[in-house]
Amino acid sequence: MSTQIPPGPSTRIPPGRILIVDDDPTVAEVVTGYLERAGFTVEHAADGPAALDSAARHRQDLIVLDLMLPGLDGLEVCRRLRAMGPVPVVMLTARGDEEDRIAGLELGADDYVTKPFSPRELVLRIESVLRRSRGRGVPAVAGPDGPLHGAGLALDPPTHRASKHGRELALTLREFDLLAHFLRHPGRAHSREDLMREVWGWDFGDLSTVTVHVRRLRAKIEDDPARPRLIQTVWGVGYRFDIRPGTAEAL
Repeated sequence: MSTQIPPGPSTRIPPGRILIVDDDPTVAEVVTGYLERAGFTVEHAADGPAALDSAARHRQDLIVLDLMLPGLDGLEVCRRLRAMGPVPVVMLTARGDEEDRIAGLELGADDYVTKPFSPRELVLRIESVLRRSRGRGVPAVAGPDGPLHGAGLALDPPTHRASKHGRELALTLREFDLLAHFLRHPGRAHSREDLMREVWGWDFGDLSTVTVHVRRLRAKIEDDPARPRLIQTVWGVGYRFDIRPGTAEAL
């Protein structure tokens, strides 16, 4: 049942509050134990309504969300959580449920772990997402902290705010990181493997994660997502962020 563990910084992050949403008491107990030993404060909700109630009553730093929940399923819970605010979400999915995993990423989940999983891997994934949410990503992604501008877009990494032509954009953590990476490297072709390594900080993983995030980002920054002008598909390679003449601002 061992799995590979994504590489990442060894620096420990400050403790935070984690909500575990899983109807399996054994899974919840084991994960809670690992997280508490890592210094986190942990709450548990056994179903969707309890999770939404907890999220409304307490500020959570991150939510671990099982997609297979009784009554209100994890996808609907994720949708409602996103409407409540930008809390990071790590999904738990069955290994073969690719459609649900993609649907969760489409809804804005920041990461996923497939069952059966190593609790230690889950803790490392959680720490990786929290580093990003607190502005402490891996060095290959962090880059300069100054504002980024191009093609009518403006990003401010320290405050994690993004806008297009002055209108604020609601980006998830990964979408923000992906757009920042594109803005730092205009005109460069990136393979999905490159993006997974440089934006996610992983040397392996499901490349559909990159595809889904590119599609979500296009939906938020392109004038016509069906005919993207900014994030171009480079057939046989991957993607390129294209700042066209006449639309670029000073970089």
